[in-house]
Amino acid sequence: MSRMSKLVMLILLLALGACNKSDYPSPLNAIDISWQHAQADFHLYNERGKQRSLSDYRGKVVVLFFGYTHCPEVCPTTLADLAHAMRMLGPDAKKVQVLFVTLDPERDTPEVLAKYIPSFDPSFVGLSGDSQATAQAAKSFGVNYQKQSDNHGSYTLDHSDGTYLIGVEGKPLWMSRYGQKTDMIVQDIKLLLAIHN
Repeated sequence: MSRMSKLVMLILLLALGACNKSDYPSPLNAIDISWQHAQADFHLYNERGKQRSLSDYRGKVVVLFFGYTHCPEVCPTTLADLAHAMRMLGPDAKKVQVLFVTLDPERDTPEVLAKYIPSFDPSFVGLSGDSQATAQAAKSFGVNYQKQSDNHGSYTLDHSDGTYLIGVEGKPLWMSRYGQKTDMIVQDIKLLLAIHN
């Protein structure tokens, strides 16, 4: 390998390292994916039929989760953990908006979401769209999902299980892994609130 090739390789490695380096306060428990999904957004509808995008929630930290109401474990567990996080935040909970995007608009009608999502916390909002809008929103955040039919004419969805934490100006974008301890999620939400105070 020539000197020039080695130099180019070194520069590329340093650039890749810089992409993964977080410039935010520590300890940060989530993963900073701002560079990977810089244009992440959605264009969906709330349970009252009003169109919503990420910009509608500017001024609040957005906690965003993709799932479906027939989910047997991951989705209800995550929503219960987020409800617990809101209680732990105390007065700061008013500065946070939890959003649930359904990956199953076929079954998760606005009426279903209106009953299911607020049952975890009255402030939680369910969002839905047609199959195309759902796919676009999922792709924007790097969410993968696939329908798995069973032998009884029903189906489940295999889907990504991370929770997205978004700053009050729509950036930064962090991802919290499934099963992350609630106090760590709260810590990261407080970091996002502190960035803009």
